[in-house]
Amino acid sequence: MAFSHELRVRYGECDPQGIVFNANYLAYFDVAVTELWREAVGGWQVMVDRGVDVVVGEANLRFRRAACNDDLLTVSAAFTHFGTTSATLELQISRGDELLVEGSLRQVFVDVKTFAKTSIPPWMREALAPYAASAGAGA
Repeated sequence: MAFSHELRVRYGECDPQGIVFNANYLAYFDVAVTELWREAVGGWQVMVDRGVDVVVGEANLRFRRAACNDDLLTVSAAFTHFGTTSATLELQISRGDELLVEGSLRQVFVDVKTFAKTSIPPWMREALAPYAASAGAGA
């Protein structure tokens, strides 16, 4: 994957069975996306200040194994598709070499004032290109 970020599971993120509550995996995806944006464009606010934001249009997760309290997780991500107004990001959460969760987010680019869909700006395509899974991800 083109990007990765480590995080540690906190006790409060676990359910009564002692495993990470399923909705928290989307929160982990969000942490990784925020850090990817920080690395790519200097942070979320930089993008917003330039008139564009993103909203999640679709989220998919496949659970393979459970994470538990105090596990050190790696969230990895790579863009697999750039469309006109959206980009698809594939993500994986692993504990060492063990794949726990895999999924995807389709992020739709919107105008910050109207929240209407907008084309991905050229400067954003350029900033995100290094995080593409391959040259075939489309630009």
